[in-house]
This record gives sequence, C-alpha cells and structure tokens, in this order.
Amino acid sequence: MNQEFWTMLDDLVRQSDVVIDRPNGSAHPKFPDTIYPVDYGYLQNTTSMDGEGIDVWVGTAPEHTVDAIVCVVDAWKRDSEMKILIDSTSSLLPRSQVCFQRILCFGIKLDFIGCICMRTE
Repeated sequence: MNQEFWTMLDDLVRQSDVVIDRPNGSAHPKFPDTIYPVDYGYLQNTTSMDGEGIDVWVGTAPEHTVDAIVCVVDAWKRDSEMKILIDSTSSLLPRSQVCFQRILCFGIKLDFIGCICMRTE
C-alpha cells in the first residue's frame, strides 16, 4: 500500500477521539473465551461500513501511528469492514492476529473471512 493511504489513516486517527469500550484483558461479548490482547474501541464521529464508528485496536507503543488494518468480508451478510490497529508493538501484532482469528473461527460462518495488512514502511 502506498504512503498516502497510511498518512490519511494517521490523520483520521489523530483528528478523532478514541473511545475504548472493551479494555485490554476483557472478554469478547459473544465469545467469552476470547480475551482482547489490546484495548478495543472505535473512532468517535466516524462511520464504518456497518454504520458504527470505525473500529480500532490500540496497543501501548509511543508512536501514535497506524500499524496495520484488518479487512473483513462477510459474504452471508454481504458486507465488509475495516479495523485499524494503532500503537501496536511488534509483540502485540501477532497476539492481535491470533485474537482476531479466534473470533473468526468461533462459529461464525465459513463465508466470513479477514486478513491483516501490515504497514511496512
């Protein structure tokens, strides 16, 4: 992905208030065995494909930049969504990916899939 994409995401995050509604260590509301390894919330006054605020996973790195995005496609519901990973340390990114994969695998349909696109600059 090009630099403009990541810069635009950085600007969006910087200009938005982050609301954390599932803190690090809390359980997923539908899948209580899945524990969030980072804070999870949304960017206030934004809109994602589901009509809610853009989802964010927030780590503890001091840079305050976007490190990756998670892209999700649900063929059954015929929708898609993007989640932004912010301030993720290199040790948190793999754990975030495992958490996301567990959520995908827990009984949701085979036609629901996602991938993580890492920032490489």
